[in-house]
Amino acid sequence: MAGFRALAEQVRNPRLVAAQRRTALRKCLERFAPYGHRATWHHLCTRAGIATQDRDPDPERLVAALTELEEARSLWLAYEEEFAARRRKEKHDGIRQVGALDDWHRRTWGGCDIVPCESPHRHPAVRLAVVLHRMIAAMEAGRPRHDCPVCGSTRFAWLPETADAPAPGPACRQCGVLAPVSVLAPETLRAAHRTHHAGTFAAA
Repeated sequence: MAGFRALAEQVRNPRLVAAQRRTALRKCLERFAPYGHRATWHHLCTRAGIATQDRDPDPERLVAALTELEEARSLWLAYEEEFAARRRKEKHDGIRQVGALDDWHRRTWGGCDIVPCESPHRHPAVRLAVVLHRMIAAMEAGRPRHDCPVCGSTRFAWLPETADAPAPGPACRQCGVLAPVSVLAPETLRAAHRTHHAGTFAAA
């Protein structure tokens, strides 16, 4: 099975037809998809100007989408290396307690569903790397907050557990991301529980 880098080379390979390069990009998302596979694909297509069902897209647009994905992946891999180094030092120093950051990192290891979204069509409009940077900073700060760590909105609705939902939790009504419970203040979580997801969110 080809790895992310080998697939990225296929996306950039001018000797391959556009359909093959598109397939390679889709397979990249099996290795790294911060919003989940479908939402990350929709995000990349939207930003690069590709129709999600286009089987013969402009190769330059495919490369633009790949470049954004690689930028986010590089940031995430650097974070994972820093996190692993910190945990090794903590264990060496006898610090064994696992906190909220450790739990979040364990669930997001590998780079899939780091910032799950309310729907495949509801996600932040900014670059993936910007979203990851903001979420990592919020988690590492360790201070419960009243606003979305991605877009700053203070409006949340509790997304119930359903077959279509990525997970139950507080979904930002502005950008659509599901914020980790540990990053929000108790009163913000209570307000989100009172505002159950009704299927209507603000425009991204």
